[in-house]
Amino acid sequence: MSAEQDRWISTFLEAQAAELGAARNTRLAYGRDLVDFGGWLGRAGKSFALAERGDVEQYLIYCEAQGLSKATRARRLSAIRQLYRFAFEEGWRKDNPGMRIKGPGRSAKLPKTLDLPQIEALIAAARESGRSPADTTRNRCLIELIYATGMRVSELVELPATAARGAPAMILVRGKGGKERMVPLSSPARAALADWLVLRDAADEAAQAAGKKPSRFLFPGRGAAGHMTRQQFFVLLKSFALHAGLDPAQVTPHTLRHAFATHLLAGGADLRVIQTLLGHADLSSTEIYTHVLDEHLKALVLNHHPLARKA
Repeated sequence: MSAEQDRWISTFLEAQAAELGAARNTRLAYGRDLVDFGGWLGRAGKSFALAERGDVEQYLIYCEAQGLSKATRARRLSAIRQLYRFAFEEGWRKDNPGMRIKGPGRSAKLPKTLDLPQIEALIAAARESGRSPADTTRNRCLIELIYATGMRVSELVELPATAARGAPAMILVRGKGGKERMVPLSSPARAALADWLVLRDAADEAAQAAGKKPSRFLFPGRGAAGHMTRQQFFVLLKSFALHAGLDPAQVTPHTLRHAFATHLLAGGADLRVIQTLLGHADLSSTEIYTHVLDEHLKALVLNHHPLARKA
């Protein structure tokens, strides 16, 4: 495979670990699947960047001819779809050639989410976590912001400090592919943001006085990027989950994003509004949350229909 294809795979797998909390074995399996697909494309004189839907379909036929099981072929198609979805969000491709291809029998899973009491427990844990008052204030701000806005973890950690100035009711978020959107802030998120800015700016002033360059990010970091990394937030979130008595395996940055969308839809928000807030380019990416409506409608019938109550 080419160096470019290696870069696609490694960057994708890093994001899987940071944003979705993908287990090591899952990442290894996806890595092997994508290396195999990349090698097949290379032998056909193509690459990830140039592959079309027909190429993906031909690859699946090739896998079947090799005697691979349905489960293995379904996983390979899933890896390819997720790679291209990531590439689309990163601006590397303008389409997902694996999107409309019917898999070999594996049904799609609904996104994992958290209920409101679990979210409240997580926020309470963040308020009590940290080695210093500044850490605790920052942790509270991180959780309040990501749940209030449904931001991707990369969007959260890369927020510039200027986006939070002036006690904003909405903040500008730069999403995948450089696309911008406005997201509203809840009252708790605004309060947490104001408290964090006071401490963050004080630390910035102290750093400047010591001859250090101030950070332009809302959540500064010591690394080369200058901001908190996705991996650092992932580790923090797992510690909050443990402190809250939740299963850390069920709590990831993406779970919080799903909770944001699920709770909005259950509360009556329009699907198009949720699409805009999440920064989804295609409504089909948002439609998976309509499973919430099924449960909501079922509850309405069971609780309010006279025959259901009598039964």
